[in-house]
Amino acid sequence: MTIKLCILDNDILSPEVVAQGYASYGAMFERLFREVGVDWTFQSFRTPLGEYPTSFDEFDAVLLTGSKADSFSNEPWVVTLREKVTALIGARKPLLGVCFGHQLIAYCMGANVGRAPQGWGIGAQSYPWLGEGAAWSDVEGETLSLLAAHQDQVLELPEGAELLAGNEHCPIAAFTAGGHILSVQPHPEFDQAYEGMILDRIRPQLGEPKYQRCHETLSKPHDGLRMARTMVDFVERALWTTAPV
Repeated sequence: MTIKLCILDNDILSPEVVAQGYASYGAMFERLFREVGVDWTFQSFRTPLGEYPTSFDEFDAVLLTGSKADSFSNEPWVVTLREKVTALIGARKPLLGVCFGHQLIAYCMGANVGRAPQGWGIGAQSYPWLGEGAAWSDVEGETLSLLAAHQDQVLELPEGAELLAGNEHCPIAAFTAGGHILSVQPHPEFDQAYEGMILDRIRPQLGEPKYQRCHETLSKPHDGLRMARTMVDFVERALWTTAPV
């Protein structure tokens, strides 16, 4: 079965970033999943512009990307997106959430989401992976290094969810729920060059000591491909366990 993934792309990247070869978060995810060898088809929709599929029934799974916006804001397009995601959760559509998408799923499930008390989570971060009983994952008990870039985070685990990963700065960095939701705070789709551009943009907010510490973390490989493979395995298992006999 060829899986058709709907990507709800929740940001419009600046012309300067696009000129560096980063067209959109949706395009980054397509590249990432193709790097791990999947034979999926992809279609992206720019939610800040009000783009959505005519019907989500056309798709096997939905991915929510990151965004500069707050998942808890009252911007009209964010409110509309939350309505759509709440309906997808109720329909048990396989869902992947990343960063803003992770936070928005948690918010739609009734959890508290807000500014990270510790400030920016940025640079390569280490995430001990728990995931007890997650038969679709081969990273249980390992620590993954993943690129992060967030001011907001999930502040409490949604009711009925299972914590998968967290660290001191971001205790709820990944969770799963209902066999159809996998939600992660860090960005497996980022590379070091893109992360470096974000660091440069927020350098004044970080202050020089934190900027330098975070920049140093980009010199080593990260586990974005490993996380992508975990996301693929999750979707395939979710579809397999819900497929009609």
